[in-house]
Amino acid sequence: MTKLVETIAKSLVDHPDQVIVTEKDDRQGSVLQLRVAGDDMGKVIGKQGRIARALRTVVKAAATREKKKVIVEIISEEEFEEENGGGEALENGVN
Repeated sequence: MTKLVETIAKSLVDHPDQVIVTEKDDRQGSVLQLRVAGDDMGKVIGKQGRIARALRTVVKAAATREKKKVIVEIISEEEFEEENGGGEALENGVN
């Protein structure tokens, strides 16, 4: 499932080298975190969330075929840094 999300996302963005998909197992299924560069967020989400909705629909169809439940979360690299404690160093200009 991660390869599917990665392939689709890389075809949409300007910085395909910054696309990272990680999978976390949850009680209810799997959570796929799609991380993209901040300036690529709009391309992955689309107008009124249409691209994101389409991506989630394709992934849900593939997961249903394998009898799995998968949730796709789209986060920017900056949001990932903040979630994992790297945001403070970024704010202070230390990288």
